[in-house]
Amino acid sequence: MTAVQVLVYSAFWCRDCREAKRFLDVHKIPYTEIDIEESPGAADEVIARVGKRAIPQFVIDGEWIQPYRPGRGFLYAEMTARFGLGNGLRKP
Repeated sequence: MTAVQVLVYSAFWCRDCREAKRFLDVHKIPYTEIDIEESPGAADEVIARVGKRAIPQFVIDGEWIQPYRPGRGFLYAEMTARFGLGNGLRKP
């Protein structure tokens, strides 16, 4: 896998955000976290990009991706494929 730049828009209170960051950590994918509660303008940026205040959001090399679905949780298979991790689905 080639190096990618990953931003994670999240908040400390968000359970889905913790799961998304855990996935990245398990797979040793470096990322920069942007806490929408602590970073001025971050929540507005999420709303401008996706039309609602929905976190977590991944920005992978400039592409905005929502790594979970309400009621379904974190999208392990989709994110495994997106990051080129092969068939090695590893839930933390």
